[in-house]
Amino acid sequence: MEPLSWADILGRIFVQFTPVWIALVVVFAASIWFKRNLGLYGKLFDSTIGMIGFALVMFWVFTGIFGAMDMVVTHDALNQISVMKNKAPGTPVMGAGEDVYPYYLLGGDNLARDVFSRMVKGAWVVVQIAPLATLFAFMVGITLGLPAGFYGGRLDTLLSFLANLILAFPVILLFYLLVTPEIIATGIPNYMATCLFVFPLIFVAILLNSRYHTQPALRTPLLIGVLGVLGWLYLSLISEVGSKVQVIPGFLDLFDVPGGILVVFVSVVFVNSPTVFRIVRGLTMDIKTRDYVAAAQTRGEGPWYIMLWEILPNARGPLIVDFCLRIGYTTILLGTLGFFGLGLPPESPDWGTTINDGRRLLSIYLHPAIVPALSLLSRVLGLNLLADGLREESLKD
Repeated sequence: MEPLSWADILGRIFVQFTPVWIALVVVFAASIWFKRNLGLYGKLFDSTIGMIGFALVMFWVFTGIFGAMDMVVTHDALNQISVMKNKAPGTPVMGAGEDVYPYYLLGGDNLARDVFSRMVKGAWVVVQIAPLATLFAFMVGITLGLPAGFYGGRLDTLLSFLANLILAFPVILLFYLLVTPEIIATGIPNYMATCLFVFPLIFVAILLNSRYHTQPALRTPLLIGVLGVLGWLYLSLISEVGSKVQVIPGFLDLFDVPGGILVVFVSVVFVNSPTVFRIVRGLTMDIKTRDYVAAAQTRGEGPWYIMLWEILPNARGPLIVDFCLRIGYTTILLGTLGFFGLGLPPESPDWGTTINDGRRLLSIYLHPAIVPALSLLSRVLGLNLLADGLREESLKD
């Protein structure tokens, strides 16, 4: 077989992404049809920049999802075909059987793995970690930032000091410390996960209690049901057989998070939480002086009801924008960690690790490093454009 031309390569790549294109068309069609009923998200489709950013973000989200289902990849991301080492894009796989895709569409890397498939699988790594880690960081920052800004005084001073203390610590040095075998052996990452991951439970418990505290017949079963499910997920997340933290037996553990992924997840949450805390604290200090907050206090509403149901909804614009930007920062951070070989396994197809593998022969073979680098760039660009679109629309709201 002859090598493919670039037109053939692009055509075949387009075909491989068919499930992604279909999903994008369905999402855009449904969103545009119902946009008047979708609030700020619906207004996003009036912004050209926001739509471009949303399209880029959702492209990589669907690529990660369908890639994890093996609906987009052409080869196993870890499979090595020795004759394909550092081969150019479009090189045919010699002696490929009927069940093997006949080409390496974007070439092979220095370990003879398919660059295209590793790019797709790398998207799934980012889709799993970056949004979830950012969400957990927001849960921590919101849960601590609201009372700090609302009450002020010694509580604000103490929490602000702790936040500034964490922010003053060099990020890369923190990651280096957390992934060293000596630190892992002490169980510090597991203990940090135990403390940080409990904040979503605290947030949901306070949220529901403050909303339904006058309806105990509804509040009690609702809290028991919701916190029971979240508590089981929490224990499954932090518990690992053979680790320092094993709080439930293996047969009750819903899933196991690999040690390297857990360290990265904990580190990202720990680093981002103080920044979110400062943003929420500042917004709370500004909004608590508004008339509708005074009206809620006059009605006799409790402090947590005011914080969660009066102040927080009116701070959603800046927080949503920061959430999108922070996912982008987290994506870059994950790429940086992978590039330096911190936390994630060496064979991981994440984009940072792939860029590091490819840069060693960058002067000779460009494609192993350029493909994941452009993928990382386009995803972060999409998140930034999405944040700009949301900012424009939130200012109009």
